Amino acid sequence: MRAARGSFQIGSFRGIPVRVHFSLVLVLPLLAFLFGGAFRRAAEVAEVAPERLSGSPALWGLAVAVGLFASVFVHELAHTVYALRRGGTVRSITLMMVGGVSELTEAPPRPRDEALMAAVGPLTSILLAVLLGGATWLLPREGSFNVQFALFYMASLNLFLGVFNLLPAFPMDGGRIVRASLAGRLGLVRATQVASWLGRGFAVLFGVGAVLSLNPFLAVIAFFIFMGAQGEAQQVRMKATLERVPVADLMTPRRVGVEAGASLEQALWDLRRERLLLLPVTEDGRPVGQVALETVRAVPDAERMTRTAREVMVPAVAVRLDEDGWTALRRMAEEEMPQLVVVEADGALAGTLDVNDVQRGMSLYQAREERAGQQERRWRQERPA
Repeated sequence: MRAARGSFQIGSFRGIPVRVHFSLVLVLPLLAFLFGGAFRRAAEVAEVAPERLSGSPALWGLAVAVGLFASVFVHELAHTVYALRRGGTVRSITLMMVGGVSELTEAPPRPRDEALMAAVGPLTSILLAVLLGGATWLLPREGSFNVQFALFYMASLNLFLGVFNLLPAFPMDGGRIVRASLAGRLGLVRATQVASWLGRGFAVLFGVGAVLSLNPFLAVIAFFIFMGAQGEAQQVRMKATLERVPVADLMTPRRVGVEAGASLEQALWDLRRERLLLLPVTEDGRPVGQVALETVRAVPDAERMTRTAREVMVPAVAVRLDEDGWTALRRMAEEEMPQLVVVEADGALAGTLDVNDVQRGMSLYQAREERAGQQERRWRQERPA
């Protein structure tokens, strides 16, 4: 699953950014309050003596909430380590309100490796549950009740996390295992569709359960599973299509851009004439950067005649004409660039490529494939016996 926007980086692992989504920051105080209430209720049910209680239940609840997301991080780290060992590429790890996301730029090539990569996360969570449960059992009974209950609670949460993720609800780990097991027989696109239907079916069940039990967290989980299953299926279909389409069929042809030595006044005129927010900056017909309308407008009017496009341009990311559309789209996402410049074999500017170009080109390509399929079916029906 791809990571959501609105996250900030808190560290890195082997050069892979580790991010926290703002939704986690919002839900953390609520979880601390709920877990703190669990400490109070457990102490009352167990009739624990006051001398065995230490610290505020709210602080212990916060510690368990932080520990839960630390466990989620270990869960995602297991996915990441296995993916790296099997030839995958991981772009980032993001901790969110409903769990974590390891964003893969390139998944392991074999379905078997993808299935094992999906399985190591839940198995790691179950192992953590066993270790924390063992630590709870080894603690002396006359020790701090809060420490014992915190370890027991963390063990229970990790066990739930591991078992829940093994449900065949795509895009959770269990759904990915189902997809990988079917990919050899059905192909990746068809296997993803089947896993996506399973995921959306589970999401509907979770949604009904959330309404009947008045559980808002279950409703949020159902929403994320439904949208994630639909989004993953669309992404796989897009990947399968764009891998067959060269950049030359998707780009907007463009032989000239803004000359590097041109004034910003001329650059502003070129941007307005083309009705674009971004244009390549060229020198001797080769792209050397890009200039944005917003950047040019930010320069005072009096300075636009004396300053050049070279002074305000930003680096450009280039793709070749013969590269496939999926590679280009992935590079656009990795570099976080709204537009790529397309170059010929000798480095000369051939055009530009943005998300709108990709969407338009993919729609035309799919429509052409559908027409070809309809014609083939009609020919089969009309041919003589």
